[in-house]
Amino acid sequence: MDEKVTVIGTEILSDDWGTLTRVALDYRRDDGTVQRLSRENYDHGNAAAMVLFNPAKRTVLLVRQFRYPAMANGDAAFLLEVCAGLLDGDDPETCARREALEETGHEPREVVHVGDVYMSPGSVQEKVSLFAGHYDESTYRHVGGGLLEEGEELEVVEMGLDDAIVACRDGGIVDGKTVILLQHLRLGEMTIDRKA
Repeated sequence: MDEKVTVIGTEILSDDWGTLTRVALDYRRDDGTVQRLSRENYDHGNAAAMVLFNPAKRTVLLVRQFRYPAMANGDAAFLLEVCAGLLDGDDPETCARREALEETGHEPREVVHVGDVYMSPGSVQEKVSLFAGHYDESTYRHVGGGLLEEGEELEVVEMGLDDAIVACRDGGIVDGKTVILLQHLRLGEMTIDRKA
């Protein structure tokens, strides 16, 4: 399908935390005509996310954190989410494990890869690798809360899986990666095929 698209030119609009570019391209339609299109693309790197699940208690560990884009859209500024972060040169699983420990204070075990998703492919280049892992009293290492130097101030929230699913339906949880991972757990598809 890529032969349908020819990039004509790229212009960098902003290059700070991420890079915002405007791309002109020719798109060859199925009828053979070529249409000139303009698209903007925001790239700040790929990421990984992990839901921490305690199967004995049927609970999950989430974090509540400030999200300016949600506030700018007129929604609540603090969102409940699974642990996540940019790869920063690591492979996705290493990143997901690192973020879980930094954000919740738990070192996950029995980690499985759930899949890779684009959360907003119309304008954001970021691909997010999704993972699920187990936690319990034995995985606790510290209080969590994120890294001050990254501007993080996270509240660790433990809640029942059923309550989290209800929150996905009633608007208490609106983050896409979090909804996907919670639904994954709810469907009972988490199989542990290797030990962490």
